[in-house]
Amino acid sequence: MAKLILLVIDSFGIGAMEDCQEFNPYDCTANTYKHIRESVPDLKIPMMYQLGLGALVDGKKPPSNAYGRSALAHHGADTYLGHQEIAGSCPKASTKRLMKDIHRTLAEALQKEGYRVSYPWKDRPVFVVDDACVVGDNLESSLGNIINLCADFNKMPFEKLKKVGRIVRENVDTSRVIAFGSPHTTLEHILSVVKEKSPGQWGVDAPKAKVYGDGYDVYHMGYGVNIEGQFPMIAAREGLKVYRIGKTADVLHGTGPAFPVVDTKKVLRILGETFQYEKGDAAFLVNVQETDLAGHAEDPEWYAQTLNYTDSWLDEFLPKLEDDDMIIIMADHGNDPTIGHSNHTREYVPIMIYGKKVQRVNIGTRTTMADIGATMSDYFNLPPTDQGTSFLEQIMKKDARPH
Repeated sequence: MAKLILLVIDSFGIGAMEDCQEFNPYDCTANTYKHIRESVPDLKIPMMYQLGLGALVDGKKPPSNAYGRSALAHHGADTYLGHQEIAGSCPKASTKRLMKDIHRTLAEALQKEGYRVSYPWKDRPVFVVDDACVVGDNLESSLGNIINLCADFNKMPFEKLKKVGRIVRENVDTSRVIAFGSPHTTLEHILSVVKEKSPGQWGVDAPKAKVYGDGYDVYHMGYGVNIEGQFPMIAAREGLKVYRIGKTADVLHGTGPAFPVVDTKKVLRILGETFQYEKGDAAFLVNVQETDLAGHAEDPEWYAQTLNYTDSWLDEFLPKLEDDDMIIIMADHGNDPTIGHSNHTREYVPIMIYGKKVQRVNIGTRTTMADIGATMSDYFNLPPTDQGTSFLEQIMKKDARPH
């Protein structure tokens, strides 16, 4: 029996990548971990520091476990795209688009498939599909990065919304298309929170749309992502049980138990309980999202509190790992709350790998986070992921493979 945990601390970057100037010059001063440490004296994460942060950031003595860092191979810095990359499929380079430039193309594509399209306002590039779903710019991500479909599930069930979303996805090359909604909102309310955030950027103010919470469902569609070549889908075909806990339940496709919770204490409690009760081979794909939310809120104190809790949980949990178990702790991008903007930052991410059969080794700087997915597949002797290079042989003690 072997169990593997991937714990992604969302947005926990450790310094700007050299190509930051090409994507967002403001990111070139980012260092999420160091700046939070400087801003919040109460930040205390000795476990992660000992597992490799100290060596990676401060040049301290290497830990007794495996560690390293990774660059982002996907363009920009995005949670959804980052997780697709981590899972073993690097997204294609996308193009930034605003609805003002593409709405007619999308409307025509939907009409060709038999959907009704109407425009509530003559001067806004936002339209409604079948009197149930509002299509507009995403206002929470970087400008032009995502197209949103926000629906009243009483008028358009989630499965139908996904079909509409796939048509939009086929006709736009933005990094992502997100289809989401709830039975606890109405089309009228969704339309009432449509606004212009930046000049020409019109969309639904999602936090005010009354979609989050009970009944909420979401479907993310990345550009050029080979879902079938990712670790969770490979595992599903091969019969390996995969738990998706936290935001991974929303952003990674797969089968098996899914727990789309946000609260960090709940996320880690569910991980601890499911890990304890699972008696067979299994993988646990986990995302601590509150760090990212704190970054967006530009709130270093909240960020530090979440890190402190996670580190304390790790301190209690790691001794419970059995001989063949392993945990990989990492991030998906940065989100430095101290540099004057609330968007993700293009930073290197730490990789810390712990287990009784894991040896002391620096795996260096990986050129893509897809190496993680490749390593997870290798760990369970599954077919290789679409992209990425396994580092399993590098980190395992001699003759210590779990299978």
